[in-house]
Amino acid sequence: MTNEEFQNLVLEELRSIKIDIRGLKEGQRKLEQGQSSLEEGQRKLEQGQSSLEEGQRKLEQGQKRLENKLDAVYNQTADLTEFRTEANMKLDSIIENNKSIHEMLGEHEISIRTLRRKPV
Repeated sequence: MTNEEFQNLVLEELRSIKIDIRGLKEGQRKLEQGQSSLEEGQRKLEQGQSSLEEGQRKLEQGQKRLENKLDAVYNQTADLTEFRTEANMKLDSIIENNKSIHEMLGEHEISIRTLRRKPV
């Protein structure tokens, strides 16, 4: 092998190495872009998760308010049911008393009419 052939062989190998290095650099650039893209995606996912957590917190607060209102409705319903029962009992008592008064008035009316017919 002559000196010139050796130099050409070395130059060919150096060109091949240079091409390989260019390919490696391009691959590294693509990997860096991919990593940046993944990091951006992860950041967006974290923001989305934060948003979902905030939404869930608001839903839980709303549910707690609804539960409190529902408890108030249950209590008011129980009070109204008790009031209704008491009112019905009092109304039944008034109706019975009214029947007795009507019977008494009827008896008194008869007695008064009978006394009017008698000569004094």
